[in-house]
Amino acid sequence: MFKKKKIRLKKFTLHPITTFILMTILVMIVSSILSFFQIQSSYSRINAANELESVAVSVEGLFNFEGFKYLISNAAMNFVSFTPLSTLLIALIGLSVASASGLIDTFIKRVTLKINNKTLTFIIIFVATISSIINDVGYVILIPLSALIFLANGRNPLLGIVASFCGVAFGYGVTLFAGSAEITLVEVTESAARLIDANFHVSLLSNLIAIIISTIIVSLVGTYVIETLVAKRIGRYHLTSEEKENLLGETKEINVNEVEIEQQRKLEADIREKKGLRNALITFIIFILMFIYMLIPGLPGSGLLLDMSETAYINQLFGENAYFQEGFTFLVSILFLATGIAYGIGAKTIKSDKDLVEKASVYLKDVGYLVALVFFAAQFIAIFKKTNIGTLMVGLISGMIRSIPFSGVPLIIAVLVLMAASSFFVTTQTAKWTIFAPVVVPLLMQNNVSPQFAQFIFRAADSMVKGFTPLLAYFVIYLGYLNIYNTEKKPISIKKALSFVAPYCFIISITWIMIVALMYITGIPIGPGISSVL
Repeated sequence: MFKKKKIRLKKFTLHPITTFILMTILVMIVSSILSFFQIQSSYSRINAANELESVAVSVEGLFNFEGFKYLISNAAMNFVSFTPLSTLLIALIGLSVASASGLIDTFIKRVTLKINNKTLTFIIIFVATISSIINDVGYVILIPLSALIFLANGRNPLLGIVASFCGVAFGYGVTLFAGSAEITLVEVTESAARLIDANFHVSLLSNLIAIIISTIIVSLVGTYVIETLVAKRIGRYHLTSEEKENLLGETKEINVNEVEIEQQRKLEADIREKKGLRNALITFIIFILMFIYMLIPGLPGSGLLLDMSETAYINQLFGENAYFQEGFTFLVSILFLATGIAYGIGAKTIKSDKDLVEKASVYLKDVGYLVALVFFAAQFIAIFKKTNIGTLMVGLISGMIRSIPFSGVPLIIAVLVLMAASSFFVTTQTAKWTIFAPVVVPLLMQNNVSPQFAQFIFRAADSMVKGFTPLLAYFVIYLGYLNIYNTEKKPISIKKALSFVAPYCFIISITWIMIVALMYITGIPIGPGISSVL
């Protein structure tokens, strides 16, 4: 008898750039099909007179002459105006100097190596979660920094990248303080509430207690997921010979006479490191004091980072034209730059400006790969937005919410899940809440749920699946760093990058549903004097 031979299909992995190109073409084709069949949706928005007006949304087909003309003529603008690239480059300037001077390595060696792995993961996720108080700074600062910290601790840097990305993406909109989210959401919530009650007021602190509780819970659950599930999926990191030498030191046989020389060398290096850290600490304190002074209004020369055209202090900090919010990434980069130089001078790791620039350039060697990846990701996201498919889907989902037949907890969970689903197509908070608020807020008010709690439900929904879509602009930064630290021959594809965050997304989504449901059932205040019910 003849033995049957098993035919095995060779697995292949598409490079992320190829995938972005194919997805761009696919979106253009799908948009033309939807446009041909005149697929439409509509949603309600609140006009200047605080009245509802209907807005029709139709898909713009781009797989045609005009579509390709748009893609070609706007490719450069789509790339240049892609915010994640500029913010990342600004952040990397400071990080590269801090790394080149040896500040980051010394800090990790003296501080983070003494911290338990799980505690360190919790700290990274917690900081990543609260970083959303100032827009998207967490993505560009914490992703590269977490990779360095995990690598120096002998752990897989890919795990650090996933942890920091998930912390920001799946905890976006909750923090320990009122921040930029309050400025963008509260005004829309209040306008929607006044469709039912013309005098209703929503405080900027109306979600404060809820977001503090959520931040702690999400960080603890996230740490568990990363350490028990994601770490197993990613596996151990295989160090290159150069990395082993940097972490462990060059291994060689030394005779008795060389022992004293080696000990003396280590002692001198330790003295230089301590002097460098002292300089960095002094520079850090001076910088922070100056930073705080620039945030205090009314003092001589103070208020540099505030928008003094606003009356409320939180608006001065996080308003649309606030210098603090717009320039925060640059300020953090300057902090790394200044402390890195101060350390380098004290530790004598920097002997000249030429030496500094050359060392810093080594850290930036992989930026070329990121730039190429960002270019094609920017085209994909721009084309998707141009088609209006995302807005169409959000409009359809808002219509589904309007017709939900439930009440109480089932209604709240249904609203939460449907709004969360919209994040696959539109990732911008304000864009979604502008469409959902005129439907969700009145609907829940009619079911005795407060507008403030409706706003919190939206914040939870926005955080549930935000990191599980390549349409999130900062997903490409996460994907890029995964490939920079990838030691396998095959590139890490978009599919594999999503598989890393899948367990986190699933469990955090369940956690968010439980948080929202329990807060409603128990009646825990969600803000000072604010309840989940009217």
